[in-house]
Amino acid sequence: MPRMVSARKPKNLLYTLKRLLSYMGRHSLSLLFVAAMVIISVLCNLLGTYMISPIIDSIVDGGGMDALVKGVSFTAFIYIIGVLAAFGYSQVMNISSQKIVYDIRKDLFSHMQTLPLSFFDTHQHGDVMSYYTNDVDTISDALSNSFSAVIKNGFQIVGTMAMLLVLNWRLSLIVAISYACMFLYVRYSARHSKKYYTRYQNSLASLDGYIQEMVAGQKVIKVFNHEDENIKGFEEKNSDLQAMGTAAQSYASTMIPAVVSISFITYTIVSLCGGFMVLSSLTTLGALASYLVFVRQAAAPINQFTQQSNFLLSSLAGAERIFEMIDRKSEVDEGTVTCEKSADGWAWRDGEKTIPLKGDVRFNDVVFSYEENHQVLKGVTLYAKPGQKIAFVGSTGAGKTTITNLINRFYDVDSGEILFDGIDVKRIRKDALRKSLGIVLQDTHLFTGTIRENIRYGRLDASDSDVEEAAKIANADSFIRRLPSGYDTMVVSDGSNLSSGQRQLIAIARAAVADPPVLILDEATSSIDTRTEDLIEKGMDRLMEGRTVFVIAHRLSTVRNANAIMVLEGGSIIERGDHDELMALKGRYYSLYTGMFELS
Repeated sequence: MPRMVSARKPKNLLYTLKRLLSYMGRHSLSLLFVAAMVIISVLCNLLGTYMISPIIDSIVDGGGMDALVKGVSFTAFIYIIGVLAAFGYSQVMNISSQKIVYDIRKDLFSHMQTLPLSFFDTHQHGDVMSYYTNDVDTISDALSNSFSAVIKNGFQIVGTMAMLLVLNWRLSLIVAISYACMFLYVRYSARHSKKYYTRYQNSLASLDGYIQEMVAGQKVIKVFNHEDENIKGFEEKNSDLQAMGTAAQSYASTMIPAVVSISFITYTIVSLCGGFMVLSSLTTLGALASYLVFVRQAAAPINQFTQQSNFLLSSLAGAERIFEMIDRKSEVDEGTVTCEKSADGWAWRDGEKTIPLKGDVRFNDVVFSYEENHQVLKGVTLYAKPGQKIAFVGSTGAGKTTITNLINRFYDVDSGEILFDGIDVKRIRKDALRKSLGIVLQDTHLFTGTIRENIRYGRLDASDSDVEEAAKIANADSFIRRLPSGYDTMVVSDGSNLSSGQRQLIAIARAAVADPPVLILDEATSSIDTRTEDLIEKGMDRLMEGRTVFVIAHRLSTVRNANAIMVLEGGSIIERGDHDELMALKGRYYSLYTGMFELS
């Protein structure tokens, strides 16, 4: 069953904001321009509203049509400037927000390339994709819709309160109490909404991962009639998502009605009190009219803030997840030895010393476990001399693939050592070590692109002739040339337009073009039929010639010519020798080969 993502408690909000602001700081000039334009827009709005007072008072005092025209014209000019400023900051903010999101997505992807393989082995692909879709998109929405709004509303609140104090400080005491009530309620609702929005993002990631896994496994699902069980699993995750979304929205959705109700109550009280003050000559009619407009506007920025709160809370929850991912510990590489290839062949570079890369691989009493207190390899000792073909056979879970994972340092040993030409692999840089290895996996993965590009993936500087020669070695050239576009045929959906055998042949050609001194074949012919296997046998022999080769095989006929066959069981090597020696021993290998004991 897919891994459930547990609900998390809210993390340090200030830390998340600080990290997000650090990305925004990379574009400080454009954001300062946005802030400046927002301030101009707010000032124009405040000044335009204030102009109601002198216009009305001038008419009451007998100023006539001239005073009215001048006042209205000046007010119109002020609002035009405000509109232009608003247009300017909205356009610049859209551009800036996309640049910020670009930086976040770039850093996220770059850091993900540095994570150890264990991370991808323990996380669903859909969950990982959720970082780039749901979480990044929520940040993009918040920046586009909320950043300028927060600045505008902040200055609008401060400016409005200042104008209210200027026009009538007595009535402003009522408004101040109203503001305090609004802020307290918004703070209360936001705090609870944030908790559920964080859980909502996690539930959404879990649901995405489940859907991705179910879509990828549709063929297996239909073969075993598992549709009803999958629907139940989906309903559980969908219900959890619904519950978290409902809880988050239930708090956030009450903000606007509460703020509106408080603002109406405040407006009514201020209108009555202001009317008495006009009748008592404590203020002018124009000042009261302007004041009442400001009172109505006082609630507007708070309303807008509550409308943006969903974006803000959701984006902060998404930002938390992204920054936690970026903060994950990268794969450690303490190696200093590098690998280089010249006309004289492959060699290790250890400081000033050059060591020929021959392909001598040795395991000395290696112990390894994926999980604590559960050993997968128990004191494994073996060697592969340059040019030898070493085969691993055994039951599923015996540790065959684990040995190859340790050779290329996808994982590091718990104890013991692995030597490559006498050098501890921990001293070899991981990129250099993996450069010296060619791997053909049982599960072939092809990338979207042409067949030529997929083969060239093994060595990016390979010429077209190198690619075609590698395809000939793998006996893939003939079927490739029969395709409509030959080597330029597009591969789509992980090679769904090719047969499994064709995909495997391309993977073998990819290893051939890399021309490495050591090969790892994880049941490389498992997806190839018997006739195709016979066709590529000579090509594989040419590919393996002069190289150290490790073969993981379930089809025992493919390892008869191995120099040494290691039979693993329970993480230990229980038998070793060539085919004839093991057959004469009449032990586990003999039972496997003669069919007396089946691999499981």
